[in-house]
Amino acid sequence: MAETHASPHEGDLRPSPLHARHLALGAKFAPFAGWEMPLEYDGVIAEHTAVRSKAGVFDVSHLGKLWITGPGAVEFVNSCFSNDLNRIKNGGAQYTLCCTFEGGVVDDIICYRFDEDKVLAIPNAANNAEVARRLRDAAPADIRVDDEHTEYAVLAVQGPEAPGIVAELGLPIDHEDFMEFKTASFEDVEVIICRTGYTGEKGFELLVPSAEAGRVWDALMEKGVQPCGLGARDTLRLEMGYPLHGNDLSVDITPVQARLIWAVGWDKPDFWGKEILAAEREAKPRRRLWGLESEGRRPLRAGMEVYDGETKVGETTSGGFAPSLQKGIALGLVSTQYKVGAELEVDVRGRRMPVKMVKPPFVASSTRY
Repeated sequence: MAETHASPHEGDLRPSPLHARHLALGAKFAPFAGWEMPLEYDGVIAEHTAVRSKAGVFDVSHLGKLWITGPGAVEFVNSCFSNDLNRIKNGGAQYTLCCTFEGGVVDDIICYRFDEDKVLAIPNAANNAEVARRLRDAAPADIRVDDEHTEYAVLAVQGPEAPGIVAELGLPIDHEDFMEFKTASFEDVEVIICRTGYTGEKGFELLVPSAEAGRVWDALMEKGVQPCGLGARDTLRLEMGYPLHGNDLSVDITPVQARLIWAVGWDKPDFWGKEILAAEREAKPRRRLWGLESEGRRPLRAGMEVYDGETKVGETTSGGFAPSLQKGIALGLVSTQYKVGAELEVDVRGRRMPVKMVKPPFVASSTRY
């Protein structure tokens, strides 16, 4: 049955298709990129731990959904976004970047390659409309860019037990590799199942028509899967060193600075920002994104200055408390003169906290199984 929304929302915030179910579970909500989304249900630490040890499900229906279709859709997208869709086959998904012509990052995106003439792009909620605009401005007459932001819900089932749970729903889990997807049916509802996630754990993201998302959610709740909010999603992704757009990526932070050159198809004829990014890569950037790890439990936060003695050498871009490590961690842009292992300090409200520069992830990934 279709989901209903029985409660008022803050201002003009857009509710998830599953909003009523979140209310029934006692979720705490927060505004996020124009949406009212669950922040937590049973506490960030409990939800984080469930994903690392068992399984959790996130409602990430706020993510964008852009269908790019028409003759040569793959080649069109390839001429726009940074990564090379020819590196993957039909049925594969790919992490890529929508850059400005100056090399900054408008958004980081997952692209699903269905065939030469059909691509699904999943931008972040806040940037969906802007990515759609840029694609439409560049598209030839025979390429369509359809924004179906609210037409699909996205459920991310993550954790060591996620494959078994998804299989119990009758959905396929025999993907050959990470970042591959299949289309299947759940109780006569078409579902796109992709081996992706933002936690570093085994898992799948399920794209379901919004009107039918409640049926899939209910089936997961019946399996005892822990509902998880955006609070745990952030601590999990931070432990993996995954960048958050608006913090670790932005129009002022390039892929070269963010150490995302692996997400760039340098040998492609062209993509937005290629010339400037190639020049920066050749010249070496003045700063790079690294992990910073403290020995104490005090969380690190975004916007904190990083020092070597009395010399400011960088700034944190995102940070927090790592439940898996029981210590404060952060990502930060640090001068390229410093290497992994460097002993630095972060200014935490006027007090210096010792940190070590590390290469993320902070904890081991389990995605490739």
